[in-house]
Amino acid sequence: MEEVSFGDPTRLSKYLNSYRCDIIFTMKVALVYDRVTKWGGAERVLLALHELYPDAPLYTAVYDRKNAPWAAVFDVRPSFLNKIPFASSLHELLPALTPLAFESFSFDEFDLVISVTSAEAKNIITKPHTYHLCYCLTPTRFLWSGYDQYLKTPGLGILSSIAGRMLEKLAPMLKRWDRIGASRPDAYIAISKRVKDRIQTYYNRSVKKVIYPPVDTTLFIRAQPSSKISNAGYFLTVSRLVSYKKVALLIRACNELKVLLVIVGSGREERALRNIAGDTITFVTNHLTDKELVSYYDNCRAFLYAADEDFGIAAVEAQARGKPVIAYKQSGVSESVIDGRTGILFDSQSVESIKKAIDVFEHSAIKPDDCKNQAAFFSKERFLQEVKNVVQELVGEGRKNL
Repeated sequence: MEEVSFGDPTRLSKYLNSYRCDIIFTMKVALVYDRVTKWGGAERVLLALHELYPDAPLYTAVYDRKNAPWAAVFDVRPSFLNKIPFASSLHELLPALTPLAFESFSFDEFDLVISVTSAEAKNIITKPHTYHLCYCLTPTRFLWSGYDQYLKTPGLGILSSIAGRMLEKLAPMLKRWDRIGASRPDAYIAISKRVKDRIQTYYNRSVKKVIYPPVDTTLFIRAQPSSKISNAGYFLTVSRLVSYKKVALLIRACNELKVLLVIVGSGREERALRNIAGDTITFVTNHLTDKELVSYYDNCRAFLYAADEDFGIAAVEAQARGKPVIAYKQSGVSESVIDGRTGILFDSQSVESIKKAIDVFEHSAIKPDDCKNQAAFFSKERFLQEVKNVVQELVGEGRKNL
């Protein structure tokens, strides 16, 4: 180690900062995620973290190679649940086993574990020399913020009634387990202020920092669309078709207004949503490349969101293409939208509220450049730097022997 003159405070500060950076990139790091079975916003977070920690293995409850090709860059280490044939697609039927699956992992060889979770991944057990940093997407949704919705519509087809009754009976026990799991991380990072409030409300845990998820704004600002969509002038939503996303509200509002709505996404609610969709509603359920998605953004009038979303990466992508966002005010989406300038925020999750917001939008003069400038704040580079800064701070605090 080089000799440093401590008589020069500036030099000493630079040296210590450099030394902490060296520690960060020589630590043994592991990543943990609830289940590797699909593609979405959380998966983009994991790929960004992979850029910071390319050698970090990825631990998960179940791994579906076919439906999660993005994970091929990782050394994926699934739990014993992966041996159960239906576990990756019907994990809701295993609520008591999934926390145990994460408890079965050993992280003794690692200095830092980052769990990315909206469910059970925070249940991992680490020893004092291993720091557990939780990047919380939201407290376990089916037990807390989405509990009532899941009871009514579990979204499991013919198994829904069984799943609903099972959840109702097991909920008190599962909530106790979830709070125990929530006590295990050494520190929390939340993906939005909305999620920060939920963590404090449901888990009684403080949040180290809010770090918004990464959006590849460079791609969405500069990308050329793969093709032109002939039927332009529609409203657009990009979403998994599950009950809490409230896509049914968007369909009913657009049915009544007789305006075009394109829905990009797939999920268990697709059949039910198609049943209520009128002639002006179009579903695009095949997987799209980013360039194909750009084409849909470019030709829409505005992006619609009705969910109480944790953050809403698609809303930032739309703004990166200069498109305004119409969204529910009590949602993480509202943290990326400037009401009246880059979009319109409505007060309640109702058909009437959505219709009024669309009417306000029709008489607004939102500028594409304002939307693009707002989206630039949520870049992947910003995310990576903020994660590095937090890890640096934890190293500097010396809470663990990292």
